[in-house]
Amino acid sequence: MKIALLGYGKMGKMIESIALDRGHEIVLTIDQDNSHELTPENLSKADVAIEFSTPDAVMNNIEECIKSRTPLVVGTTGWYGNLQKVKDECEAVGSTVMYGSNFSVGVNIFFQINQQVAKIMNQFSDQYDVGMEEIHHIHKLDAPSGTAITIAEDIIEQFDQKTEWVAINVDDDVTVHPPNHLIIESYREGEVPGTHAVIYDSDVDRIELKHIAHGRQGFALGAVLAAEWIKGKTGFYSVKEMYDFKA
Repeated sequence: MKIALLGYGKMGKMIESIALDRGHEIVLTIDQDNSHELTPENLSKADVAIEFSTPDAVMNNIEECIKSRTPLVVGTTGWYGNLQKVKDECEAVGSTVMYGSNFSVGVNIFFQINQQVAKIMNQFSDQYDVGMEEIHHIHKLDAPSGTAITIAEDIIEQFDQKTEWVAINVDDDVTVHPPNHLIIESYREGEVPGTHAVIYDSDVDRIELKHIAHGRQGFALGAVLAAEWIKGKTGFYSVKEMYDFKA
């Protein structure tokens, strides 16, 4: 499979390494220094594109791939306010886009477990409150992470007492939040690749669900698996449609 990499930082280079190990070919790499090379002619060389750039560049990258009908896997977050717009554009021209806040196999298993646990714990919401923590490296400027937002939205869908999530910096936030707020505590420490925890707390005990990434390899492998999955397909997909777990 011939792959275009849109975004060639640490994640892009790791995706490149994994893709080559799996027998694929990288035919185009785009970063901020050669963004002018993102043309229909260059994209036509690829069977699929994988996008891990920046929130500033992602929408242009998506639109260029849709116009050229290059199947696209989007790992960058921060553009979900345009989700419906992108879906409409994608479907209107018969292009292919898959998006997700996290493509890691382990994280998507965690997503599934989180939904099931939230559904169970909803029966005991008079006894347990729920909150979240997420920890990432100091270079990650956005908070909360896209993964944390997905986890939070899945909880809200199942846990009736929570109707919206709120991100806080524990060092600065002194607000007393109402019970319907799902609090996400965001920490930025060292070179932590990513840790996400869901905590159910009561007067008598505490239940924690936690995913700890040891590195970026899981995210990169998941992106390549997604590229393999969408090749030959048309339509607008969430990564959860690829990871269709059967309990």
